[in-house]
Amino acid sequence: MLETYLDELKAGLAPLLGEHAAPVMTLSRERLLDKPHGDLPRWRAAVDALPAGPAPCHLDRDTLTVGAPGDADPEALRRALEGLMPWRKGPFEFFGLPVDTEWRSDWKWRRVAPHLSDLRGRRVLDVGCGSGYHGWRMLGAGADTVLGIDPTPLFLMQYLAVRRYAPAAPFWFAPLRMEELPADSRAFDTVFSMGVLYHRRSPLDHLMELAGALRPGGELVLETLVVEGDGHTVLMPEGRYAAMRNVFFLPSAAHLAVWLRRCGFEAVRCVDEGVTTTDEQRATEWMRFQSLPDFLDPHDPTRTREGHPAPRRAVLIARRP
Repeated sequence: MLETYLDELKAGLAPLLGEHAAPVMTLSRERLLDKPHGDLPRWRAAVDALPAGPAPCHLDRDTLTVGAPGDADPEALRRALEGLMPWRKGPFEFFGLPVDTEWRSDWKWRRVAPHLSDLRGRRVLDVGCGSGYHGWRMLGAGADTVLGIDPTPLFLMQYLAVRRYAPAAPFWFAPLRMEELPADSRAFDTVFSMGVLYHRRSPLDHLMELAGALRPGGELVLETLVVEGDGHTVLMPEGRYAAMRNVFFLPSAAHLAVWLRRCGFEAVRCVDEGVTTTDEQRATEWMRFQSLPDFLDPHDPTRTREGHPAPRRAVLIARRP
């Protein structure tokens, strides 16, 4: 299954990245075949146990829907999908079985979508794409081609669980980090980076990498954790933030706009900002580990358990000149 997918990925990347496709394929093959994650055989078996495709896929709904209710053995279907837990980004529905993911990613999409340039006919890059939920929604909004990148192999297998039913869809997933994508490809009309910037030790380098992936005039959609404050405000947690070790810089939205302009972007605007609620991120039967309610101060939900401001997110949109 992975060998076939890598061949399909190579064919899909060639017209998108040209000469830049070769190093992407080298890393993808290494991570999926040469030096795979120890759980990869179990995840592959779970995908293989899903009902055969193709099947109708509805990519323009809040719940990404695959197949029709009653067209699959419900017990076998549940066992296969449980083999791909935890499901963090969604929601999905497979053959009538709802997969209630940790994140209500459809809520984020609703906040972002009204402010985008029309995606119809555009080449799109989704950085840190997770399960692929947003990439499928981008395709459902008319994107010509979508490339999602994320280094987590489980997320790739969750993407393949959907792709099993839409094998001809022009949405590709490569198991890479943004800094591993060839620099200055200028291959994309729209680049999304959602939930990535605060994990980067050098956020300005990340912004420059995103700029290099955009064609001149292309659009960046940046969503990240922020704090309240003015154009000079930025928080760098000394230890953990909401139980996460790998959180480095949380600027205010105004200060983030300064970063974007310093990195050469123009027409920078903040289109949404608000506190993340425990209705949007929480544990479910499909993600049974701790989640946002466990990471907040039990006596003051406006603070994390470390005493920092509770998670607040902003969406900024900018253009590469």
